[in-house]
Amino acid sequence: MQWRSLVVGLLVLRLAVGCVLWLAFGLGPSWGFNFPIKFNFNLHKIELFKESDGTDAKTNRWLNQMHRNGNSHHSTCAKTTASSPNKSYISLLENGRDEYAKRYSSFPDNLKSKMRGMAKEMFYFGYDNYMKYAFPEDELNPIECQGRGPDVLNPSNININDVLGNYSLTLIDTLDTLLVLGNVSEFHRAVKLVIDTVSFDKDSTVQVFEANIRILGSLISAHILLTDSKQPFGNVGLEDYDNELLHLAHDLAVRLLPAFENTSTGIPYPRVNLKNGVPPDSINETCTAGAGSLLVEFGILSRLIGDSTFEWVARRAVKALWNLRSNETGLLGNVVNIQTGQWVGKQSGLGAGMDSFYEYLLKSYILFGEKEDHTMFKAAYQSIQNHLRRGREECNEGEGDPPLYVNVNMFSGQIMNTWIDSLQAFFPGLQVLNGDVENAICLHAFYYAIWKRFGALPERYNWQLQTPDVLFYPLRPELVESTYLLYQATKNPFYLHVGMDILQSLEKYTKVRCGYATLHHVVDKSKEDRMESFFLSETCKYLFLLFDEDNPLHKSEYKYIFTTEGHVVPIDKRFREKQWKDMLPCEEGVPSDLDKTAFPPANISYCERIPDERRYSLPLKSVYMRQIDQMVGLL
Repeated sequence: MQWRSLVVGLLVLRLAVGCVLWLAFGLGPSWGFNFPIKFNFNLHKIELFKESDGTDAKTNRWLNQMHRNGNSHHSTCAKTTASSPNKSYISLLENGRDEYAKRYSSFPDNLKSKMRGMAKEMFYFGYDNYMKYAFPEDELNPIECQGRGPDVLNPSNININDVLGNYSLTLIDTLDTLLVLGNVSEFHRAVKLVIDTVSFDKDSTVQVFEANIRILGSLISAHILLTDSKQPFGNVGLEDYDNELLHLAHDLAVRLLPAFENTSTGIPYPRVNLKNGVPPDSINETCTAGAGSLLVEFGILSRLIGDSTFEWVARRAVKALWNLRSNETGLLGNVVNIQTGQWVGKQSGLGAGMDSFYEYLLKSYILFGEKEDHTMFKAAYQSIQNHLRRGREECNEGEGDPPLYVNVNMFSGQIMNTWIDSLQAFFPGLQVLNGDVENAICLHAFYYAIWKRFGALPERYNWQLQTPDVLFYPLRPELVESTYLLYQATKNPFYLHVGMDILQSLEKYTKVRCGYATLHHVVDKSKEDRMESFFLSETCKYLFLLFDEDNPLHKSEYKYIFTTEGHVVPIDKRFREKQWKDMLPCEEGVPSDLDKTAFPPANISYCERIPDERRYSLPLKSVYMRQIDQMVGLL
């Protein structure tokens, strides 16, 4: 059916025009956040979703633009090239308006209950088999029913070793999902297993970004849910819990700190060895998202333990990246040299290497209330609209193709290639948090159209040739996340149908003997023997929440937000309070205003951190005290 009809049906079914909606989570009036969401769709403009032949290079016609410029591309998927490359992507789906409206105008409660049950069963099929066949290793190989850890025989295999650190990754990453599903007893068992078995004193070289979002973020989230008197899941306190998860998080963060040392810009190295620090052969290049998406987890940790070090180094990295943006476009590149500050990758987009940088500018502001974070986000969002957005000016009005965000040169704004990647499907969810729901609806429909075609999102999709460029799908959650957020914002039953479609596709194409497997090829549906931890921590979580209207997260009087790994953290007044001065790390000659220099000094002593006698004011068991003290040289 036509993508045109998909969007039209969605618009027909939207809530009353002009209805002011509030996000069901994430923003609380007690801290001054008032993001009203209004729909301004004109249902009389539906005829403008037709295809046309114009070639406006900037705003109206993006599909034929590269053909006009004489560029050619080799197809990587012959089975998907039957349709003419001159057709707009709105031809991906076909259906009539009446049939569409009939199908998506409602979603019965019994069907919602069935889908909620399917999502729960999906989670437990993966989780139980991980615990049976893989724990304490990091991941489950769901086809062979075996565990997977770091590739010690091939240290250069960063696809595996960046993520797997020999620290029971899947168990840790899944902790708060157990609570979301209402399983307090298993949550308690999992927490005890983490406390009793996990250590970060490992000769493992991991990516700082992955360790931060998957491990540090989950430990912090689970600790808060265990100890927060306002948490929504009932009495989940654990007897004799002595802040062990928080101490583990602190221990890990200390082991990540060497990444921020000996860097001329303050932008961290991409990898550290958990026992020995930055490897001697470490490269000096990192991606923008990897270096600039640490502030949420590091900031919460700093404010929980009263030590500014972690937030300070993460914020310094964000500022250093921000100061390297183009003076002409306001855009950032995707790969930077941490010593010279020169852009190695000049591509600016919304996908891999860039995505969570934008996400954490907004979420840091929501959590910490720092105005500079919001200022940066607003400027970045405007640059994205000015230079990455192609198609007509309005989502559903005017001539030309519906909007699409492309990859451009950060300095010129010119298109660099004709593909988008699956990670970009997160952006409609971020637009929801920003109150731009109309554009979120339109962009989400584009990614859903691709899902409808293949039953999955290929890692890269060529929007010019309408064919995948990179064919695998590793069970990513981004489209599910945006679907969930759009449903929370609109309560439109269309998104329940989208979720059902995704859920059924995963069940049909990815389920194997002991879990759910990566699709090696989205067309022939061949598989790879890997189930990444984010499938349980994010994909299953968002699917379950989509169909669970009465989940405590939705009913709580308190507001919550999700990290980029889907971990639940509260929007809490205490995270807007500091126990330190704004300028803490010190060195003679350090400027008092970090914004005045592009490269804040990196090789400094943290001489104004919390004094030693106060630093460990939280009750610590001796084993954690000894580990942490050894790391920071206090013994």
